[in-house]
Amino acid sequence: MNLRALAPLALTLLVACGKKQTGVYEVAAATGDATAATNLRAEADALWGERAEQAKLEAALAKYEQVYAANPTDRDVAIRLARGWYFLGDAYLEGDARLAAWDTSVSWGKKCVAINRDFTAMLEKGDETEQTAIKVLGKADAPCLYWTSTALGKWAKMQGLSTTLKHLGTVEAYMTRVTELDPSYFFWGPDRYWGAYWSLIPTFKGRDLNKSKAHFAKSQEGAAHYLATQVLIAEAYAVTAQDKALFKQTLEKVVAADVGSDPDCIAENIAAKKTAEKLLAQADEFFAE
Repeated sequence: MNLRALAPLALTLLVACGKKQTGVYEVAAATGDATAATNLRAEADALWGERAEQAKLEAALAKYEQVYAANPTDRDVAIRLARGWYFLGDAYLEGDARLAAWDTSVSWGKKCVAINRDFTAMLEKGDETEQTAIKVLGKADAPCLYWTSTALGKWAKMQGLSTTLKHLGTVEAYMTRVTELDPSYFFWGPDRYWGAYWSLIPTFKGRDLNKSKAHFAKSQEGAAHYLATQVLIAEAYAVTAQDKALFKQTLEKVVAADVGSDPDCIAENIAAKKTAEKLLAQADEFFAE
């Protein structure tokens, strides 16, 4: 039996067996009272400001969903839902609950992308795929793509290599488009993503620690106060490079850091500090003796 000849087939089967994500690119019909939605939006925004508490975040998301139902073309609300469900999974949940939260984040991200009717029209014609139709999206759509890509990548990775490979093309295409449209979005998130990407992809897909290091450095330079970047440097780059000293030094800096005064990332920085503490406690598990 020619094992080399079977290798491409094995990879094809591996990718084909990956799990599917349940969201669709569609904008639902509006329901609910628009006037009441205005009041709910104010309540949701106030709760969002307290998202460092899980219960407040969950309450905010419930209200945002009602606001969205009244106006499914409100891109800002759809972005908040995609981002919020991602953060809920990342900061507060574990296991199947985390997986479900990220799946929900992707679903909201797809609804967000679908607000651009040029995109959905291209899909409906059948001449384009989700990976190619994104060429019509503009800067206003970049946050929709960012959270869809980020949550989809985490959701897929949590389920293993086959699911990761199945969705990798979409994740790559979306984040490439975000990098083109708005590279500084969410504290230089695209470079933070690529930093993790080049550290964590399999070697047969081109793992490159030099590229990883360069992207992480650019993200840090652009938004040094966003602590999750340093956590990812430790968790992705340092672990892959088997640099235990860098791992510990980086996470110890996060633990000692101030959460800052930027309301757009105080809650995220609090979560990053907790993750850093957890990773430090598990340090020996990540490195060979």
